[in-house]
Amino acid sequence: MTDTDDPTRTPELELRGIGKEFRSRSGSTHALSDIKLSIDRREFVSVIGRSGCGKTTLLRVIAGLTGPTSGEVVIGGRSLWRGKKVDSEVAGRFGVVFQDANLFPWYTVLDNIALPLTLRGTDRARRHARAAELAELVGLGGFERSYPRELSGGMRQRVAIARALSYQPKVLLMDEPFGALDAMTRERMNLELQRIAQTTEATVVFVTHDITEAVFLSDRVVHLSPRPGRIRQVRGVDIPRPRDRDAQSEPEFQRIVRELRHALDEEG
Repeated sequence: MTDTDDPTRTPELELRGIGKEFRSRSGSTHALSDIKLSIDRREFVSVIGRSGCGKTTLLRVIAGLTGPTSGEVVIGGRSLWRGKKVDSEVAGRFGVVFQDANLFPWYTVLDNIALPLTLRGTDRARRHARAAELAELVGLGGFERSYPRELSGGMRQRVAIARALSYQPKVLLMDEPFGALDAMTRERMNLELQRIAQTTEATVVFVTHDITEAVFLSDRVVHLSPRPGRIRQVRGVDIPRPRDRDAQSEPEFQRIVRELRHALDEEG
């Protein structure tokens, strides 16, 4: 899959010249500059780059949590913003997962997963049925009545992913969701996320500092330059799916990781 214009298709997500500046009394910070990217349906795209390059800012702009200074976010052919306001119907096509699971401690796993459906007015029977289905999908069958304090960090992130999927978003936005996990748990969660993405057929935009993680999960890896964040390169990952742990030892996998690491090292 490439980022070239093709009149025969409508991309799931388009970033059209996104720029972002933060202004304060002490001056302005130019965070993003002219980000242009087209992402197809069911594509998994990771965003990497040095700290401060604007990865999280870009994800927040895509999600409608902060407005771009310039440019446009388009999902399914519709603009996310109407003037200075977010189009709520378009924004509802996104599911968002952050590094912190942000679960309500007084809610069970089932109720945390069902929360977005509760807020949308879905009746209790339907939302609990959907939450139970998703608990099974993310490997939490049998833990539906547990509380967050009774779960490991990886399990809490599974709840957060299930919650983001509860209303069947077209695009799943993930901001370093496994960054706080230990290495072994993170590896297991990468395998689980690959499976979940394939099962749900969601389009995924995934922010990470981990190059190996990005290559393992992605169809393409987007490398942002230091501030202001610009797209330095978009690297395709043409490795068959599903990928298992052994894929990381393959010569092609290692070559892609080396190329991306070298490009980051050149930035000093």
